Amino acid sequence: GFIFQSFHLIPDLSVVDNVEIPLLYRRMSNAERRRLALAALDRVGLTARVHHFPSQLSGGQQQRVAIARAIVGKPKILLADEPTGNLDSQMGDEIMDILMDLNKNEKTTVVMVTHDPRFSEKTERIVRLFDGRQVN
Repeated sequence: GFIFQSFHLIPDLSVVDNVEIPLLYRRMSNAERRRLALAALDRVGLTARVHHFPSQLSGGQQQRVAIARAIVGKPKILLADEPTGNLDSQMGDEIMDILMDLNKNEKTTVVMVTHDPRFSEKTERIVRLFDGRQVN
């Protein structure tokens, strides 16, 4: 799954429809696709917003939709590009808690790019890069 820094939600689709997108090409019924999307939204605490549109959500809520979209297919690896970069510190902490919980409870490997040492210090492993090379 992929989490982008700038969300990349489709503005004309509802929250639940945005989350269903990765499942469109899988062989499953519409009902199963909807069930999985709703479960992913529940996982990130957005069950009350499933019929809203991205423009009706805060930045933190939009990032939660992006996370739900990334995890709806139950990926083993989640790639996150600055998932807290556009958020205030409180919402950043909440997003980081979701990612840490996915890692711990769902056994999802999270590969995250961040410039915020508060978040990198919470991880099990840190790989630092400088000019495209790994440094200690």
